[in-house]
Amino acid sequence: MASFAFSTTHSIQCDPGCSAQLGEQATALGIERMLIVTDEGIAATGIMDVALDSLSKAGIAVAIYKGVLADPPESIVDEALAMANELKANGVVGFGGGSSMDVAKLVALLANSDEQLQDVYGVGNAKGKRLPLIQIPTTAGTGSEVTPIAIITTGETTKQGVVAPQLLPDLALLDADLTLGLPAHVTAATGIDAMVHAIEAYTSKVRKNQYSDMLAREALSLLSNNIVEVIENGANRVARSNMLLGSMMAGQAFANAPVAAVHALAYPLGGHYHISHGLSNSLVLPHVLRFNLTACSDLYGELVPAMDKDLPATGEALIAHMESLIEQVGLPKTLAEVEVPENDLAMLAKDAMLQQRLLVNNPREVSEQDALAIYQAAF
Repeated sequence: MASFAFSTTHSIQCDPGCSAQLGEQATALGIERMLIVTDEGIAATGIMDVALDSLSKAGIAVAIYKGVLADPPESIVDEALAMANELKANGVVGFGGGSSMDVAKLVALLANSDEQLQDVYGVGNAKGKRLPLIQIPTTAGTGSEVTPIAIITTGETTKQGVVAPQLLPDLALLDADLTLGLPAHVTAATGIDAMVHAIEAYTSKVRKNQYSDMLAREALSLLSNNIVEVIENGANRVARSNMLLGSMMAGQAFANAPVAAVHALAYPLGGHYHISHGLSNSLVLPHVLRFNLTACSDLYGELVPAMDKDLPATGEALIAHMESLIEQVGLPKTLAEVEVPENDLAMLAKDAMLQQRLLVNNPREVSEQDALAIYQAAF
């Protein structure tokens, strides 16, 4: 057995309706003044009301930052941090999708430190101790509630990551009731995103280990066997819970055995055209899988039984199954469908090469010409 280290969120609760216990959980962490980080859409739906009521009953002072955007820029972190400092918050909650949870991580870190955001970009550069942090995901996709990673948009089309153990939360509350009204296209894109996390963790060239492998296989089983059901019957609480749990397990897997070329090629699509992260991953996924087939066909084959025991355990079967799922959940299948200009493909390939943090994890080396060929296949 190979030696490895594994880290994850300190405590996890998976139970429909558990966001009603936020006040009790926050009190247990010593939180008296809480900043909730979310977006306007979540705030407008009323799905936070049960959690807010529990905080009121617990006597916790609350401020809500509602300004999070998809692919949040640095200014969003600055605004949320200013609100936390004004409140003198001693605890932070991320309530929403990956962007809200990523911003919450950075606010919890920076509000308790003299460090600036620019100081902590990269791997292991954060030195301070964060405030108590609770994450409540409202989508089953990013797994951010169990990862030590926050991704921020740093320019018009560029992103940087903060990777630090301090970003792992104290508590993740997986409340499927919060996902019951999620639109089908969001459910589809975030679900495929979570499956990408599991696949890339299982085939990562860096820090692949038995524990992450176990989580990746179980994540794929939960996700692949429930994603079509939650598209067709979004009110199915059992299926929604399975998706949240699968997403979290995939997050635990890739937090310890990191993602690779699918994400590296997806980031420029989000940066240039504001295509959602999940959809960006889905668009390039089959083509990166085919590119990697010569390097990890056996590993791909090992994943197939977790998804469908009736399929042959081959790399080709995995690719075909993922293509079928993408079609069944109704996502666009080509870059042309989402209006990416063909003339931009060379530029995208060049930008993808900037993601060496991810590309070094890929089972097969990716050149700029390889990236261009993958984009061309996806077009």
